[in-house]
Amino acid sequence: MAKRLGELVKEWSPEQLTGLDAMFAYAETPRTPMHIGDCKIYDPSTAPGGKVRFKDIIKHVEDRLHRAKTFRQKLKQVPMGYDHPYWIDDPDFDIEYHVRHIALPHPGDWRQLCIQVARLHARSLDMSKPLWEFTVIEGLDNIPNVPKGAYAIVAKVHHCAIDGASGVDMAEAVHSLSPDDEVEEADVWTPGREPSNMELLARANFNNATKPFHAMRVARHLAPGALKFASGLSSGEIKLLGAKIPRTRFNGVVSGHRVVEGVNFDIDDIKKIRQRIPGATVNDAILAIVGGGLRRYLKAKDELPQDSLVAMAPVSVRSKDEKGALGNQVTALSIQLGTHIADPLARLHFTHDVASNQKAMSNAVGARELSDASKLAPAMVSGISARLYSRLGLANRLSPMFNTVVTNVPGPQVPLYMAGARLVSAYGVGPVMDSMGLFHAVTSYCGSIAITVTACRKMMPDPAFYRECLQASFDELLEAASKERPAKKRAKVQEKEVAAPADMAQQQHNADDLTLIKGVGARLAERLRGAGVLTFNQIAKLSVGDLEKLDGDLSLRGRPMRDGWIAQAAALADVDTSESGPDEGATVH
Repeated sequence: MAKRLGELVKEWSPEQLTGLDAMFAYAETPRTPMHIGDCKIYDPSTAPGGKVRFKDIIKHVEDRLHRAKTFRQKLKQVPMGYDHPYWIDDPDFDIEYHVRHIALPHPGDWRQLCIQVARLHARSLDMSKPLWEFTVIEGLDNIPNVPKGAYAIVAKVHHCAIDGASGVDMAEAVHSLSPDDEVEEADVWTPGREPSNMELLARANFNNATKPFHAMRVARHLAPGALKFASGLSSGEIKLLGAKIPRTRFNGVVSGHRVVEGVNFDIDDIKKIRQRIPGATVNDAILAIVGGGLRRYLKAKDELPQDSLVAMAPVSVRSKDEKGALGNQVTALSIQLGTHIADPLARLHFTHDVASNQKAMSNAVGARELSDASKLAPAMVSGISARLYSRLGLANRLSPMFNTVVTNVPGPQVPLYMAGARLVSAYGVGPVMDSMGLFHAVTSYCGSIAITVTACRKMMPDPAFYRECLQASFDELLEAASKERPAKKRAKVQEKEVAAPADMAQQQHNADDLTLIKGVGARLAERLRGAGVLTFNQIAKLSVGDLEKLDGDLSLRGRPMRDGWIAQAAALADVDTSESGPDEGATVH
C-alpha cells in the first residue's frame, strides 16, 4: 500500500526543469543547438563471434533503457511559457528513431570522421521527442591506432537533460566491465500520465508564489559563505584578480556550422608536467596546454591580445544521492589561461595560482549555493532574455564573460565494453553559442587524456592547425618540465625580502634582467631596481601582501597580479613557490 502511494505521488509530481536546465532549452536556436555528446570508437573483435551488427547495438541499448530516465522522457511546455517545462514519459517512444546508422566513404580516415561528427553535432535534436540520439558510424578503416573493422558511436544529449557528471551515468547504463555482460531483468515499462495544461498553470502559480521563500533560503545559505569570502579577502587567502576579458575571434555571433578536432596525450606525461610545480594538478596542466595552444593559434593570425584569455571551467556539485537524476548540478569557475605568457613553465605556474584562487573563492561562498542562486530567475524572464540575446546579436555588442570553455569529465581507467565491443577511445563534444564559439572537452580513459575541440567553422576554419598548436604546446611544456633544475648560482635571498635602496650598490652584480617578465619594460625595471627589487628570486618569494604593497608603492594599478609576476619570476628563477599564494593544493574539477 505504501509503495503504491509512493508511486501515485511520483506520478502526480512530474520532475520540473530547474532555472539552469531551462536556460539551455531557451538558448536553443537553429544556429546554436544546445546538446552535448561524445564520439566513442569500439573494437568489435572482442564481441561474441568477433563482430557486432547494427541490430545488436539497438537491442543492447533497448534492454538497458530502464537504467537512465533520460532515455524515455521528453519535455512538456507550460502554456505561454509561464513556468519552466516538465519532464514526462513519451508514450510514442521509438528506439529506432534514436539509434541510427551511417558509414564513412573511402578511405575512412580521421579527417572524414571529424567532419562527419561535426555535421551530426550541428543538427538540432527534435525538441518534441526524448532529447538524445546515437549514430553508429562504420568504415573507420584508415585511422591511426584504431583496429580494422572498428566503428564509432556519436552520442547527442540535450544539455537541459544532463551535465557532464550525469552524462557519465548514461554511459554507465550501456557499458560494462566485461564483454559478456548480462543485463538485469526489468519491469515492463508503461508511460506515466501526461499532466493537463490547467494543472501546469496551477503548478506555475504555486511555484511563483513560493519563489520568494526559496530565495530567502538560498540567501540564508549564502550568508556564511559571504562572511568566509570576506575573511579570505582580508587575510590575503583569496585574491580579486579583476581580470580583463579580451575580445577574440571566438567572441561573436556563431554560424550554424561546426568543426571538431581532437588530440590525445599520455596521462603519465601529463602527471610528469604537473609534478614540476608543487601542488599543481592534472587540471592545471591541461589549462596550461590549452593556454599555450590558443597563444600559438592567435599569434599565427596576428590576433594575440595583451591580456590573458579567460576560460569557463564548469564544476559539478552533484551529490551521490543525485546520481542518475535529470538536469544540471554545476557551477563555474573563471580561470585565466596565461596566453600572455610565452614561457611554458611560467604559464603553468600562472594557471595553477589562478585556479587555486578560484577554487578557494568557490569553496568560501559554496559551489552548491552559487548553483542554487542561478536558478531563481522567473521562467518568462529567463526565456525572453535568452532569445533576445541571440536574436539581437548582443554577442557583438556586449563585453564577453569568457573566451572559451574548458571542461574536464574524468573517465574510467579500466576497459569498458558495449555489446561485447571494447571501447578504444572517447572524445567529448560540446555546444558553442554566441560570444563563446570555442569549446574544449577533456576526457580521460585507460591511461590517455583527450582534448577535443568543438568550434564555429567560420571562427576556426582550420581545426587541424589548432590541433597542431595544442600538440606543440604540450610538447614544449613536457620538454620544459623534463629538464633538470639548474643549480643555484646566486646567494640565497631571504624569503619575502625586498632589498633596501641603500644596499643596491653591493647587489647590482646579482641583478637579473627584469624585462624578461611580461609587462615589465626598461623604465619599470629601473623603478623596481630603485625599490630594491633586483632578482627573479625576490619576486618569486614575495607574498600576496608584499606584492600588493609593491603595487601600491609604485602605482602599478594591479599589473603584477594581472600579469602573474610571481609565477613568471618563479619559472625564470626556477624556484619553489609552494609556500606563497593561497590554497596551492586545491583542485579544479
